[in-house]
Amino acid sequence: MRGLLLDRGIAFAQSITRARREILAVLEGDAAEISELFRSMLAQLYSIFRTLDERISWFDREIEKVFRSNDTCRRLAKIRGVGPKTATAIIAAVGDGSDFTNGRHLAAWMGLVPRQHSSGNRQRIFGISKRGDRHLRTLLIHGARAVVRTSTARNDTQATWIRELQARRGAAKTIVAVANKNARIIFAMLKAGTEYRAV
Repeated sequence: MRGLLLDRGIAFAQSITRARREILAVLEGDAAEISELFRSMLAQLYSIFRTLDERISWFDREIEKVFRSNDTCRRLAKIRGVGPKTATAIIAAVGDGSDFTNGRHLAAWMGLVPRQHSSGNRQRIFGISKRGDRHLRTLLIHGARAVVRTSTARNDTQATWIRELQARRGAAKTIVAVANKNARIIFAMLKAGTEYRAV
């Protein structure tokens, strides 16, 4: 499909929303150079997008129901960078956290700790291990990215820590550090059954 769109001079979209918008513009336009076959294919593609949108909306509503009915999910969602989808996904995958010995163990299971190769006195630390649940790691990373982005407008302890860390280590490592910290906070809250308390 990409080749066909490029052949017709239509820029290939980088997002689903933009692709949907561009396909609809072609379908509603009166471009004579587009064949009926090509127009029919685009109409089918647009129909698939619409069906997917409806299914995603249904799943979103179901997740929201689960979130509202679960006290633990609502408590976890009070952590900055953890929303309803992340909270419900964590509870579904982790439960009460009893399978993990501590917060670092949970963060490592999610792949949010650095890989190491150490020998004798030499310690080499690489990027994150990316082991464990990719979906949960992605949700926590996206949440952490939002926390880092909005920390410039805040003056609390967490925002100060984020800005200092970002100045020393850069944005990417700061985002992973925030995601790692959130995983540890989640473990502590699950283990103790407590409310989130911002420092």
